[in-house]
Amino acid sequence: MKMIYVDNISKKFGSLEVLKDISLEVKKGEVISIIGPSGSGKSTFLRSLILLEQIDKGRIEIEGIPISAFDDKGKRISLPRKDVKDGVRKMGMVFQNFHLFPHKTVLENVIEAPIIVNKLDKKEAVSLGEELLKKVGLLDKKDSYPSQISGGQKQRVAIARALAMKPDIMLFDEPTSALDPELVGEVLGVIKNLAKENMTMLIVTHEMGFAKEVSDRVVFMDKGEIIEDAPPNKLFNNPDHPRIKAFLEKILK
Repeated sequence: MKMIYVDNISKKFGSLEVLKDISLEVKKGEVISIIGPSGSGKSTFLRSLILLEQIDKGRIEIEGIPISAFDDKGKRISLPRKDVKDGVRKMGMVFQNFHLFPHKTVLENVIEAPIIVNKLDKKEAVSLGEELLKKVGLLDKKDSYPSQISGGQKQRVAIARALAMKPDIMLFDEPTSALDPELVGEVLGVIKNLAKENMTMLIVTHEMGFAKEVSDRVVFMDKGEIIEDAPPNKLFNNPDHPRIKAFLEKILK
């Protein structure tokens, strides 16, 4: 089953084209890491999938539901609002910075959206929140405030919060880039466990060893284009494109 279908999407910021005719398909349970130099369009691509950025051309479908589409003449197609909303709700996103509510406890941060958006009964939400905090190893911190926990713990709370909406797809935008090196492993460990549970995931990351270990495919982006989409062993050990070789030599020094 195609969880994500992206056909020739483009995105401009003014005169700068940050995504150029990107096409990608993601099947159920696949883990895809997206790597490449800074400014290559990786984060914009993820943000476009969940409609935090509006594409200027192409088509995005989530589990067969079109959520953004243009016709052959380049005109935006009007889609049913409910379909778009339902498609977007199938995705959870974790950002570089945690965006936790500082005045709410860890548990309150996790249960806020299920109660407000999904109209979940508070008792059920608390039970779900505690279960997810246990999953990310933070049940003992449920009554702490964000200022009382480490960066790695904040990011694990952010993952639990995204999972609380019961998404079918998880998007991670450089989830460890804001963390001190010693805290990176605890966040990557949570993502690895999600991979073992067959969660469909797209992960923008600079952690090459992690990408190699956890991914079914690795996508290399440069200057708004997908340069290569291949299994990790192929991309890391025998890439087709000299640009990838140069990037890996520099980053893996």
